[in-house]
Amino acid sequence: MARFIVRRVLQMAGVLVVLSLLLFVWLRSLPGGTVSAILGERATPSRRAALEAALGLDQPIYVQYLKFVQRALQGEFGASTAVLPGEDAFQIFLGRLPATIELSLLAMLIAVSLGIPLGYWAARRRGSVLDSGAVIFSLVGVAVPVFFTAFLLKYFFAVQWQLLPVSGRQDASIDATRVTGFFVLDGIMTREWDAAWDAFLHLLLPAVALATIPFAVIFRITRASVLDTMDADFVRTAEAKGLSTKVIRGRHILRNAMLPVVTTIGLLVGALLAGAVLTETVFSFPGIGQALAESIRDKDYPVLQVLILAAAAIFVIVNLFVDIAYAIIDPRIRTR
Repeated sequence: MARFIVRRVLQMAGVLVVLSLLLFVWLRSLPGGTVSAILGERATPSRRAALEAALGLDQPIYVQYLKFVQRALQGEFGASTAVLPGEDAFQIFLGRLPATIELSLLAMLIAVSLGIPLGYWAARRRGSVLDSGAVIFSLVGVAVPVFFTAFLLKYFFAVQWQLLPVSGRQDASIDATRVTGFFVLDGIMTREWDAAWDAFLHLLLPAVALATIPFAVIFRITRASVLDTMDADFVRTAEAKGLSTKVIRGRHILRNAMLPVVTTIGLLVGALLAGAVLTETVFSFPGIGQALAESIRDKDYPVLQVLILAAAAIFVIVNLFVDIAYAIIDPRIRTR
């Protein structure tokens, strides 16, 4: 098991090195270069030369890359030029991360708690009207763009019926105590129940919108995996031995069917944590997804590069834990 984990960690490090190289090349291939992007209309020859010297762009390319990696490892990406002008880019990422984690975890909780039971239920009743209806519903969930779903939910539940908040993480009139940056958790820890409830209500709509595609994917993967497992020889053998239905379904069908589902959930969690750009933008939810959209729009390259690297790091770390969980469930994976 230890060798398996070490091998996966080395692969993860390789992915991050390749990404850092691609990001480094991309930043230096921008129209007019990084200096022109930062200075804009203020780009005079003297200012360009001074900024190039300050950024180390007058040094050999390999030296620039090594310094870029060194600064990245130390969390030094420069100051924001547009998202929060003058603020440290890495601190902006740290400040926005709890919002995205809260949103992603609630969205994934919704997707998993509905997708796995419904997928298993549909597989047990394959060919029925309810099974066909569930499959069609999941297809709609995959086909409809998440931003369109977000706009529909926002219009009906927030604007038209005024049941839930329109935007943000918490009502500005609430004087909540900040402890961890996770607003719901902070409210629970400090027993400010009104703050916790308000933060949860602000999370609900964007989380439901964000959960639609993961729910549809998890549902379909669970259904297909359970159907394949139900037709396996070892299930028929277990039935022939006279094992109880509960044992067959739990130990033989569900456990083996969960292998591809666990992998799928891990990939989806990594993608959600990497930044729900469209959902956070529609609901003005101040997470890393909204910050990424703002940094692209306003050419805030210090914030942009830290968000890209951090998103990739989050994705590969989550998938590392998924690989470990997969190896625990199926020991045969450790030898591959």
